[in-house]
Amino acid sequence: QVQLVESGEGLVQDGGSLRLSCVASGRTFSSIAMGWFRQAPGNEREFVAAISRSGAATYYGDGVKGRVTISRDSDKNTMYLQMNSLKPEDTAVYYCAAGRSAATIAGGKEIAYWGQGTQVTVSS
Repeated sequence: QVQLVESGEGLVQDGGSLRLSCVASGRTFSSIAMGWFRQAPGNEREFVAAISRSGAATYYGDGVKGRVTISRDSDKNTMYLQMNSLKPEDTAVYYCAAGRSAATIAGGKEIAYWGQGTQVTVSS
């Protein structure tokens, strides 16, 4: 079992920045690929970013490409999502995910574990 706990919830203005964190426990951190998804009210869950077990490969969703950076720190068992140039349409609950590979996470498949979600609100 893997437990995922997100943090970094916040309210920012249009154009602002925010960093989300996800701490993983219960399994060797380097053995799991990880990613971020988001879901706004009335919308389906949307892929945001994924990172491979080593951190060497990253994937980004079309809606955030160029504005967010995913990273991971093995010493802290933590994955991060740095979000810049935030827009009101980025408002959503952001979920941490873990799975077999970054590529499959990016495709929304074989996601074995989810975090509880953290709210990001961008005001106009």
